[in-house]
Amino acid sequence: MKWIENVDKEKYETFVKNHPKGHFLQAYAWGEFSKCEKHLTPHYVGLVDTKNKLHATALLLEKHLPLGYSYFYIPRGFVLDYHNQKLVREFTENIKKYVKEHKGIFFKIDPDIIYHEEDALGNVIKEKEDEVYLFLKSLGYKHLGFTKNFETMQPRYSFRIDLTESLEQIENRFSKTTKQRIKKAEDFDVKVEIGTEKDIKTFYNLMVLTENRKDFITHDEQYYQSLYSIWNKDNCCNLFIGSVDLTKIIAHQEEILKGLKEELESLPKENLSKSQNTKKQEIEKRKTKIEGDLVRYQTLAKEYSSPIVLSAHFIIEYGDKAWVLYAGNHNILTDTYTNYKTYQEHLRYCHDKKLKIYDQFGTIGDLQKENPLLGLHEFKKKFGGNYVEFIGEFDYVIHPIMYFVFTKLVPFYRNAVKKVAKKKREQ
Repeated sequence: MKWIENVDKEKYETFVKNHPKGHFLQAYAWGEFSKCEKHLTPHYVGLVDTKNKLHATALLLEKHLPLGYSYFYIPRGFVLDYHNQKLVREFTENIKKYVKEHKGIFFKIDPDIIYHEEDALGNVIKEKEDEVYLFLKSLGYKHLGFTKNFETMQPRYSFRIDLTESLEQIENRFSKTTKQRIKKAEDFDVKVEIGTEKDIKTFYNLMVLTENRKDFITHDEQYYQSLYSIWNKDNCCNLFIGSVDLTKIIAHQEEILKGLKEELESLPKENLSKSQNTKKQEIEKRKTKIEGDLVRYQTLAKEYSSPIVLSAHFIIEYGDKAWVLYAGNHNILTDTYTNYKTYQEHLRYCHDKKLKIYDQFGTIGDLQKENPLLGLHEFKKKFGGNYVEFIGEFDYVIHPIMYFVFTKLVPFYRNAVKKVAKKKREQ
C-alpha cells in the first residue's frame, strides 16, 4: 500500500460516504469547520493500492501547542476495515511516522465500533467486541477506559434507530408515554417546519435556555452559524423548528370551556343521581384546570408574539446516516410537548429520505438513579432505538514525557476556560 497525504477532496468524500464506518466527524467539511471554529489544522491522509484505489482514510485534526509541539485527534477513528489487521497495522505505522514528523506528542482515536448493543427491550444484539480492542492494545494503543458518562471527546453511548424498517415498525417502539405526548402536541396544533440560516439566532437562544436549565456549556452563536453554512456547502444539515400559536390555543381552550359550562348547565340543579354527581365533579375538575391554563396562556400571550418557537433541533446528514446533534427547548409551555413532536418529524424526514441510521448522538452508561444525566437517557430511550456502546478512546503515545505533562495540565486549563466562557455568557 502507498501512503498519501492531502487526499483529493472528491476522492476522499466518495470513499468515506460510502464506507460502512463513514461518519460525519470524518467528513472533509468537518475538517474545514474545525479549522474555522476550533483553530485546528486538518490533514486528510490515506492508503492506496497499485491501482490508486483508496483502502483507508483518516481526518487528522492537529492542535498546536507551545514549543512547537502538537497533538492529533482522529474523530471516530480511521475509515477502514478494522478486522483487516494487516491494514490497521500498516495504517497505524504510517500515521505514527507522520505525527512524529509534525512533532506530535500523541494521536487519539475513538473508532465508530460498537462494543456492545441492545435493542429497545434490553435483548443483546451484539456481544462485547474484544477482538479489535485487544488488537489495538497489542499495537501499542493505550485504552482510556470504559467510561460511563461524557468524559470522552465523543459520546461512548448512544441510541440508534434502524431507518430501513417501516415507519410503522419504528413508531410502534415509541414508549406509551411518548405516543400520548405526541398526540397531546397534535391537540395543541404544534407546527414543525424546516428553518433557514435566519433561524440560527432563535436556535441559539433556545440552546442558552437549555444550558442554563441543565447546567452544561454550549457554544457561541457564531459556532452554529459556521457549522450550518460550511456543512451545507457540500452536504446537508437542517434546523427543525417546533412552534405553537397561542392565539389559536386560547381560542380552542375557550371553546372547550364553553362546552364544559354548557354540560354543567344541562345537569339537574338538585337531586343528582350518583352517576350525574360523578360526572359533575369530573366536569368541574376539567373546568378548573382549563380556567387556570387560560390565565397562564393569556399572560404569556401578552409577553410573546405568536407563533412562539419552543423547540429547535439541529440535524446533520452524511452519507446514509443522520445525527441529532443539538436540541434547544424553551422553558415555557412544556405541556404542549413540542419537543416530542419535533423529534417525530425529523425522524420521519430522515426515513422519507431513505437514510439508514438515525443516531441520537449521546447518552450515558451509568444508569444509577443518582446520576443527574439519567433524565436525558430516559428521554432518548422513549423513542425505541437500540442502545449502543462504542469501544472508547485510544491514545498512541509518541513522546511519553510530554504526554504526561499534557494530560495532567490540559484538563486544569480546559476547566478554567469553560468557567470563563460560562461567566461571559451569563453576563
